Amino acid sequence: MSVVLSICIVVYENYEEAKKAINSMEKCTSHDLKKKIYVVDNGANVSEKTLVEDFKMYIRNIRDAEYIDAGENLGFGKGHNKILNCIDSEYHAIVNPDILFCEDAFSKIVNWMNQHNEIGMTIPLITDENGNRQDVYRKELTLFDMFNRMFLKGLFKRRFNEHIMRNMDYTRPFQVPFGQGSFLVIRTKLFKNLGGFDDNFFMYVEDADLCKRVNQVSKLMYYPKAKVIHRWERGSHSNKTLFKYHVESTKYYFKKWGWKIV
Repeated sequence: MSVVLSICIVVYENYEEAKKAINSMEKCTSHDLKKKIYVVDNGANVSEKTLVEDFKMYIRNIRDAEYIDAGENLGFGKGHNKILNCIDSEYHAIVNPDILFCEDAFSKIVNWMNQHNEIGMTIPLITDENGNRQDVYRKELTLFDMFNRMFLKGLFKRRFNEHIMRNMDYTRPFQVPFGQGSFLVIRTKLFKNLGGFDDNFFMYVEDADLCKRVNQVSKLMYYPKAKVIHRWERGSHSNKTLFKYHVESTKYYFKKWGWKIV
């Protein structure tokens, strides 16, 4: 049966975190919104079997959720693409396991997009647990901005603030060149037409690539009247393996789109 909203959450051993996300989603989302949640498990083959089985049982008890064993660690984008051909919906949500719902953000976004056909994808107000807006809205990537953020810790403050769009009026909607992929709602037809995420990214920057492709044919818009909480951990800055993935993805992005310096 076709649903209004399909939702995908990719997990890798963070089962308790995903449970909190789904619990808050189920609690806050109106029953009038027909939805289907797909949970893609990238880590079932390396996780403790008891934890995996407990998580499967938890998902089975959620009436509109389905557990999918990816069979291996596909990475972020490819994990989300795992269900690309399965979804039958009007809208599709890309949701991180570390998201918490504090209101019915999905219904607000769907209603807004229904009124604005020119909008292909939406990112809401994303805050931390203390209500502070997170810097997840960015201009298009350049080598200088990536180097400034990854290696110089934002040493060039004015440029850094411009890149993460701190100068925008966050009480009003505006177009976003690059919205972080922790929470995005896209028209399903558009997502499928674009082929989902680029599978050549294993982890990091695939969201920038998707946003760029969306903005080439439609609009990614920030919508301030819907809000979610993101318990963000910047793992790539402290983990050597994750940092390597980040650098490799950045190189691939610029090879694909051109080496834009500034």
